[in-house]
Amino acid sequence: MRESSLEFLKTLVNTPSPVGYEVRGQRVWLDYVGRFADDTYWDAYGNCVATLNKGGSPRLMLAGHADEIAMAVNYIDPDGFIYVRKLGGVDPAITKAQRVTIHTRRGPVRGVVGNVAPHLTKQDGETKPPKMHDLFIDLGVSGKKDAKLLVEIGDPITLVDEFEMLRGDLAVARAFDNRIGTWSVAEALRLLKTGKVKLEAEVCAVSNVQEEVGLLGARQIAYTLKPDVALVVDVTHATDYPTVNKAQHGNIKIGKGPAITHGGCNHPEVIARIEKIAKAKKIALQHEAMSATSGTDTDVIFWTRGGIPSGLISLPNRYMHSPVELVSLKDLEQIPELLAGFAASLKAGEEFKVKI
Repeated sequence: MRESSLEFLKTLVNTPSPVGYEVRGQRVWLDYVGRFADDTYWDAYGNCVATLNKGGSPRLMLAGHADEIAMAVNYIDPDGFIYVRKLGGVDPAITKAQRVTIHTRRGPVRGVVGNVAPHLTKQDGETKPPKMHDLFIDLGVSGKKDAKLLVEIGDPITLVDEFEMLRGDLAVARAFDNRIGTWSVAEALRLLKTGKVKLEAEVCAVSNVQEEVGLLGARQIAYTLKPDVALVVDVTHATDYPTVNKAQHGNIKIGKGPAITHGGCNHPEVIARIEKIAKAKKIALQHEAMSATSGTDTDVIFWTRGGIPSGLISLPNRYMHSPVELVSLKDLEQIPELLAGFAASLKAGEEFKVKI
């Protein structure tokens, strides 16, 4: 991977961007993508847009969500221990015994999620996994008064784990979901700008907020932009490790290329164009089927206004919503290539309609 692109990815992943508090991550994104855009802006809730070839047609929206799962301070007990509320799909079982950062108005505060030693717990039967309200954070203070000098109710909390290369092109981090999406749309804009591609379309790269709690930012910015076609980038579950039922969850492997999804919110003509671009660029694609929803921003973008033809491109990701999400940078590099190729393929005023 290009060195400056890798540094951008590392910085994005390592910059805390909890749901509803994405500002710091959005600043990193805007600082990078701004050099490849005609202009950049953001809306009331922090959805960020970078535009290339403004005034072109059709208008293409390339979207990834900026937020990561997190927790928030919910209660401080008399002894100064912090109890939490989850922001998005946090798994309490893997959150125990983790180091955390509480992001306060006065700066970061470090703490640890307490874990009772097995010597002090009953072992009479099968241990039940903890609930969110069972988790507590130890700040190392002597009581509630001291804790309240450090944190306030509502302060967001993230795990400490950061980007690390594991082996070969495999990387591990806590928040590839979905920094890889915002990275990809920014990199696509870079490829289009520096590649001197003659664009007919207006390309709007979007880093949207609050996906993890209801696909909220995508609803806002898709309504505002009113794109003619949209491509969404997110992670999907790699299923190439023990205990995962492939008959139930499909067969998606790390290192075998990006995945595209068929059905539902994925417009067949948009998907066909992605497949055509991939074939021309010799990019191997993996395939997923969906039932009612994709679980991504595509679900709300496609029905905005009168309907926006949309397609989902996903990066295989092992151990999603954990501190050790694992992805292939080789797979990741191919996604901006697909996005840029799709943008370059669009003819002036082109529309995507199902063939009836």
